[in-house]
Amino acid sequence: MTSVDRLWYLADEAAQEAEQLTHRLRDRYDDPVAFDLERHVSRSRFQTIVDRIRENGLPYGAQVLVRTPADAVLLVRETHHDQWVLPGGQVQEGESIREGARRELREEAGIDVGFDGLGLLGRVEFYSEGHRTWGVLPVYEAVTERVEPSIDDPDEEILAADWFVDPPDDVRDRSILERYLRRR
Repeated sequence: MTSVDRLWYLADEAAQEAEQLTHRLRDRYDDPVAFDLERHVSRSRFQTIVDRIRENGLPYGAQVLVRTPADAVLLVRETHHDQWVLPGGQVQEGESIREGARRELREEAGIDVGFDGLGLLGRVEFYSEGHRTWGVLPVYEAVTERVEPSIDDPDEEILAADWFVDPPDDVRDRSILERYLRRR
């Protein structure tokens, strides 16, 4: 008996969930900077990503781009990739995307802000062994006075948090951040 690889079907379901979320976000928020990313991953990682996207359209959760009136940007240093990134992470069951983004910001940098809207809206394409799907990466934006970050990350994924007027060389997805900052 031949077994059927259902991953193609699950990947298609995930893409449909991402499409629905994209429409809801575009209907709610005006003119976020759009960007595309491409990731080639192992089959087991692809399965994990597909499962996440099927839940809520989000492969990575939500991120926050917090800046000061003088345009310093808050970044956190992540342990897994040892790079500077925007604060953010997985949205927990029962949380809205905004609530998850706000919680992650508090955990990773000790900062609580009101969001000004959606600054960036990403489409992240995933490929593995002939399979493909995609998910949504929303990045909320906020402006606040510069405060000293404090990390209270229960997952211990954050090494540091700091403000940068010029993004460091080892910031993940630097071109996307620079595009957003130029648009302002």
